[in-house]
Amino acid sequence: MKHFDHQSVLDLEFDAIRLLVHDYCHSESAQLEAVDLNPIVYEHQLHTELKRAKEFQTIRSESLDLPRIEFEELQDIVHLLGKRNAMLSIQGFANVLRASRLVNDILSFFKSRKGDDFPSLRELLVDVYEEKAIIKAIEKVLDDKGEVRDSASPELAKIRQEMATVKKTISRNFNKVLKEYKQRGWLSDTNEAFVQERRVLSVKSSFKRQIPGHVLGTSKTGNWSYIEPELNQPLNYELEQLRDDEQNEIRRILVELTAFVAQYRPLISAYQELLVRFDLLNAKTRLALQLDADLPGLSDEMCIELIKAYHPLLLLANRKAGLKTKPQSLSMDKFSRILVISGPNAGGKSITLKTVGLLQVMLQSGLLVPVDPNSTMSFFQAVLTDIGDNQSIENQLSTYSYRLKRMKHFLEVANKRTLLLLDEFGTGSDPDLGGALAEVFFERLYSKKCFGVITTHYANIKLKASQLRNAINGCMLFDSESLEPLFMLSIGQPGSSFTFEVAVINGIDPELIAEAKLKLDDRKVNLDEMIANLQSEKSQIERLNNDLREAQSRAKKSEESFESKRKKFEERLLKQEELIEKNNQYIGKGKKLDQFIKLYKTSGGNRPLLDDVRTYLAMEKTKTEEARKKLQIKESAKKKRNESQERKSNAARIVVGCTVKLRNAREKGTVLELSNGQAVVAFGVFKTKVEVAKLDFVRAR
Repeated sequence: MKHFDHQSVLDLEFDAIRLLVHDYCHSESAQLEAVDLNPIVYEHQLHTELKRAKEFQTIRSESLDLPRIEFEELQDIVHLLGKRNAMLSIQGFANVLRASRLVNDILSFFKSRKGDDFPSLRELLVDVYEEKAIIKAIEKVLDDKGEVRDSASPELAKIRQEMATVKKTISRNFNKVLKEYKQRGWLSDTNEAFVQERRVLSVKSSFKRQIPGHVLGTSKTGNWSYIEPELNQPLNYELEQLRDDEQNEIRRILVELTAFVAQYRPLISAYQELLVRFDLLNAKTRLALQLDADLPGLSDEMCIELIKAYHPLLLLANRKAGLKTKPQSLSMDKFSRILVISGPNAGGKSITLKTVGLLQVMLQSGLLVPVDPNSTMSFFQAVLTDIGDNQSIENQLSTYSYRLKRMKHFLEVANKRTLLLLDEFGTGSDPDLGGALAEVFFERLYSKKCFGVITTHYANIKLKASQLRNAINGCMLFDSESLEPLFMLSIGQPGSSFTFEVAVINGIDPELIAEAKLKLDDRKVNLDEMIANLQSEKSQIERLNNDLREAQSRAKKSEESFESKRKKFEERLLKQEELIEKNNQYIGKGKKLDQFIKLYKTSGGNRPLLDDVRTYLAMEKTKTEEARKKLQIKESAKKKRNESQERKSNAARIVVGCTVKLRNAREKGTVLELSNGQAVVAFGVFKTKVEVAKLDFVRAR
């Protein structure tokens, strides 16, 4: 999208959508991408992102076993692995281990699916592969608690064994003197403490000179002294030396392990990129599920057809407040590309306009939107907004001056792939003069062949929309009996502002309203009343149409239910017929065996009967074998057809410039030429000619 500025972000509250995506992200990198989410510039890239969002939503909504996308980021680790003689921390190795397992689980998930499942997501996997060597190497050094194993090296095992022996001796000596001095009453109530990582006696200060050892400190009050028993002094020193040896050996092991893992630095970098992409997609999916969002149809022809579209933020706010949100439906194409919405204040004009704009920006930012999936949307190069009171004290601009500057910009950049969103068009100046200028702007913007949704109270703008071939009027419906807005958009006619009706709702004296009507041209009052009456009648017709649509929907559901039951009945009948046929076969075979039993003589002389039995069994076996062979031939033919279709599908995707690989090989190459089922493929600097049927498609150019 070429023209989408910060003001449009504010006008459409797209920053609130960004924040919702941000809050669903796990990693900081994905969060940064979320807050910087913007409409995608290239249409083909947008289509890919939307397909990935839809595929990810399908995985989550169907509760498939793709693992949770939770990981610690690896970019600092990747940077460190590029340095000579570097050493990763234990936590760093734990992060690499967790990420490796997660990526392997992701690869395993896609490997367990059919090859044509989730093709757009699979494209993200081209730079990663399952590598168990990293996992094995780290697991050999670190245990499940993230600590270095004793078995990480023979030297470490020896050091820790010596440490255990020394600790045991220290503990035995300590317990011995503890028991002795406790009996003498020289110790405090706690008997012991830890100071400088050493186990010490907690001695009454008056007896500290009676106990041989090293005083390591006293309590705050000075009543207690902490003494390291003399027997343990050399042992504690020895233990410190062993701890130092242990740390040196651990460092050596980690340096060695770092050097090994560094060989896989490009792969670990690819892990980071993949997990961040999946994290952001997962966040988009969580938002989509919260909004009941879906992917509408994407048209190359410029059009907007929204069916049961919801404003995302209004939907969430109303849901939180326990209120129902009414969806809007509208249709715009090249023959009705500018929609002028009129009607009473607080009737939903601005929300409808913002819904169109926000959904368009969300879609072009790779987000699914809360609309019926049968909706259709297009790719716009610009979304231009003028919504709300945007006066600028800093630049000494009034609302009207701001709007004029904004309009100047729109006239410069608008084209047939532009979506304009103009709220309260023409306001901010003298109604007659401002309305006249607004009409000129309207005509000029119309001549740019752009799409637009405009809200206004100006009669001349409504009239102009009815006169222009490719513009249409619409109104927000208003119940003239209850004098309440219905928050429903109706296409085809302008709406009354219900100025006097709204005044009645707000308790204005009827005499004042009558006096105001006298100050107006009778034709103006009569026109407004006529529009209000037409709108009321249309509202009633809409209700009748809704009742009719609901009746048709119920009839269709009943028809579908009947058809479903009919199919189930036919399937059940077919199964029963098959069962009856099978039972008849069993009965026939049973009768035949019963005949054999009756002919069998217990006194002997059954040779002819046994010959008949063998003949019968041989015939039955032949029949069974023939049926099995027919089934095998049928299944083999079906398998060959499927393989042939798969090869044709694969070959159809292979074009010049795309990435491919030889079947059952890992190295990827680029297609340089195609001719008569043969392809010239460059694998690095090496070029070779190979049959297209022997190639697997990897990704588009």
